Amino acid sequence: MPPKIKITKDDIVNAAVKIVQQNGAEALNARTVASYLECSTQPIFSNFSSMDELKVAVIEKADMLCQEYMQKEVQRGEFPVYKANGMAYILFAKEEKELFKLLYMRDRTKETETEESKLTEQMEDIVKNNTGLNESEAKLLHLETWAFVHGIATMFATGFLDLDWSLVSKMLTDCYKGLVNRLER
Repeated sequence: MPPKIKITKDDIVNAAVKIVQQNGAEALNARTVASYLECSTQPIFSNFSSMDELKVAVIEKADMLCQEYMQKEVQRGEFPVYKANGMAYILFAKEEKELFKLLYMRDRTKETETEESKLTEQMEDIVKNNTGLNESEAKLLHLETWAFVHGIATMFATGFLDLDWSLVSKMLTDCYKGLVNRLER
């Protein structure tokens, strides 16, 4: 008798991420994951107590992938750290539309504080250190800038617009410099 093939938790999460990338979060269910892995649903429910638990793992993996985009963009060194994070966020939306939608375009009213809160604080500190703005001004600048960045990213993720990359870069610079100028007065 041949040995049973062991399907790991990581295999399941990776398959679920691929399903979301290809077909969107609405396609994620036990049957589609099992079909992708060419197995029954038994390994899924042996590793996860529910599909909600698997979905949380998929969100965590998608967030890790988005963070990798940001780290790579910062390491490239083409842009200052603050701008690099915005450019990476938009690039993630452009290249990973469905994962972006899962992460940033879902109902979050029942969710508690997330890792994004830590990132927001880091970005606010970068703004404060680079501009000399006080804490409340740095928070406002980040909020306004990130709303702008998210809008551009959403347009890419939904196919509403496909802007030239150099224009995106210019738009982010204009937004940031304009806000800094207004707040420094």
